[in-house]
Amino acid sequence: MNPTEVLADLAAEGEEFDRLLTALAEDQWTLPTPAPGWTIAHQVAHLAATFRMAGTAAGDPAAFMAMTAGLSADFNANVTAALSAYLRDPHPVLLERWQAERAAAIAALSAVPAGEVVPWLVRPLPPGVLAGAGLMELFAHGQDVADALGIRPVRTDRLRFVVEFAVRTWDFGYQSRGLTPPDVQFRFELTSPSGTRWEFGPDGAEQWIHGPAEDFCLLVTRRRHRDDLALTAGGADANQWLDLAQAYRGPAGPGRQPGQFAARH
Repeated sequence: MNPTEVLADLAAEGEEFDRLLTALAEDQWTLPTPAPGWTIAHQVAHLAATFRMAGTAAGDPAAFMAMTAGLSADFNANVTAALSAYLRDPHPVLLERWQAERAAAIAALSAVPAGEVVPWLVRPLPPGVLAGAGLMELFAHGQDVADALGIRPVRTDRLRFVVEFAVRTWDFGYQSRGLTPPDVQFRFELTSPSGTRWEFGPDGAEQWIHGPAEDFCLLVTRRRHRDDLALTAGGADANQWLDLAQAYRGPAGPGRQPGQFAARH
């Protein structure tokens, strides 16, 4: 991933999300989202905590290592602890902190010298890849906020880097379930919001995934069930992958149920 391009897209997506948040009435911050037990405030707090980690990793690796050394083996407990540092704030302060954490992370990732990597939870990552992970998180949790408000976000070709990140992490769904990924290569052929065709993987591969890029992103972030998306698969492994796809580490969670949301197509 080109770090300059992906960081510019991350900044633009963050500003778009802020326009949604700044329009919220006070009581809307406590609306439930599709994530059980999480309100809109929880979603924003999670993003703030995640971007704080990324900014620390890029700007002060020693502090990041000290931060992660204190993490529990309990994934959910770590998430709860990270949220608590933000949820105690009044909602206008939470919004300001989210904006500040995002700006600091983008600045720190932009300052990483060319060719260097950033420490992260499992292994060091190039700053462009970590920014791609940030775009994936923003897509996922922004979708939860949009669903809570009953609106459909307007998507652009900035989805490209979410797609690239998901293709790079295609095996995360197997890992989270203790499964061995198949020894095959997948072909992904996806249509961008503007109508451009994005292709990844070997041409002519027996295992393939086709469909709209937005639907692909909703699948890999587990924000929609495969039955409600216009994605098709060729080959047994690719078909199974549609059930397992996940672009983030940690527990897969229950995901969404078929028909939980209005039909998209």
